[in-house]
Amino acid sequence: MNVIDLRDKVLSGCDATREEALAASRADLDELCRCADEIRARFCGDRFDLCAIVNGKSGRCTENCRFCAQSAHYKTSIHEYGLLSIDEFVSSAKRAEERGVLRFSIVTSGRRPSSSDLDMICAAIAAIRDSTSLAVCCSLGLLTEAEFRRVRESGATRAHNNLETSRRFFPTLCTTHSYDEKLSSLRAARAAGLSLCSGGIFGVGESIEDRIDMALTLRDLAVDSVPINIYTPIAGAPLANLPVLTSEDARRIVAVYRFLLPRASIRLAGGRGLLADQGAACFMSGANATITGDMLTTSGVDAAYDIKLVKSMGYRPQLDSELQAQS
Repeated sequence: MNVIDLRDKVLSGCDATREEALAASRADLDELCRCADEIRARFCGDRFDLCAIVNGKSGRCTENCRFCAQSAHYKTSIHEYGLLSIDEFVSSAKRAEERGVLRFSIVTSGRRPSSSDLDMICAAIAAIRDSTSLAVCCSLGLLTEAEFRRVRESGATRAHNNLETSRRFFPTLCTTHSYDEKLSSLRAARAAGLSLCSGGIFGVGESIEDRIDMALTLRDLAVDSVPINIYTPIAGAPLANLPVLTSEDARRIVAVYRFLLPRASIRLAGGRGLLADQGAACFMSGANATITGDMLTTSGVDAAYDIKLVKSMGYRPQLDSELQAQS
């Protein structure tokens, strides 16, 4: 099946298979991206979801993810600090709202927050909801359903936990927690009433098959938002010498993911600044969301620039959850 036929199959409401996605990944890039953008337009319209994140607790992480600057297993030069105060979380959220951002995500390093830290995070979520109109997302590691329920009851609507890669390749990247633990955490968040944000990191030695297999797992989970992170080499981390993916690589990843996940928000995340156009071509290749502003330990793209850019491309800033509520 050629890429035009596969586009028509997806537009008709049928799922692309693994074999079809593999074939599409080898198609002419411009045609692939054009078809992916047509799929995006059909299922997602002109909405564009903008999220800002705050590094709520930095470094000293017990996990050994080989791509991460915050792991205590490696000697990197990041700034380490404990959990921010409620006032600091609220101030960061207000700055994001002033810049036109729609969604705000609290991210903390570590396998999971302590009981006292979770109490503080829940209080911060409630304070943000009282002080702003932002939707709140949390990336807090491997929580239980009961803990996720507390997060939701505090005012968060979405939980984030990246699968990172395929089940096959995951042990190459991390051995201190398992793929099944990640899946269980995502299912617990869904059971607690939260929408799901989960994607991965690309350019860490994975194969095309690994990328597609992760997308298929995300489809099985009915994930709402899929972050696409381009690996940024971090001095001191084990993968620091890997080559950086090109803009063409990023476009192809985004386009294939749109074929496999036609209704999801495909969200450019870490590594945008490494792309020559800061990801603009990806927004014409199937991506319709981004993390704007700084990332966890690396600089990002200014929110004002992003809003101007996406509006010039015909997009309308809107929460993806608002679109789903209307459908």
